Amino acid sequence: MVHGQGLRLDKWLWFARLTKSRSDAQRLCESRHLRLDGRVIDRPSALVRAGSVVSFPSRDDVVVVRVLGLAERRGPFAEACQLYADLTRNRDTSGSLTGALVPV
Repeated sequence: MVHGQGLRLDKWLWFARLTKSRSDAQRLCESRHLRLDGRVIDRPSALVRAGSVVSFPSRDDVVVVRVLGLAERRGPFAEACQLYADLTRNRDTSGSLTGALVPV
C-alpha cells in the first residue's frame, strides 16, 4: 500500500475493484453522483486519502466505504478488500442484513 498524500479517486475506485474499468470510474466521478467526505465530486482527479468516506449509487442501493489504504496497482480480490471498509447497511424486506459488498 502507498502511504502518501493521496491518489486520484478514479484510480482508487478501480484499484479497489469497486468499478469494472477505470473509464467506468471516471464516468462515475463525472456523473456528480459520487460523494467524497460528503462533498459532491465532479472530476476524476479528486484526491482520496486514507480515512476518507466514499459513497455512490449502485443499482438500487447506495454503497458507502471508508478508505483504509491506497494501492500502487490493481491487485487480486484479497488485496483489493484491504483497501476499504464497507459501511453499507443492506436490508432486505425482513429487516435482516444481507450479503457483503463484493468488488467487481
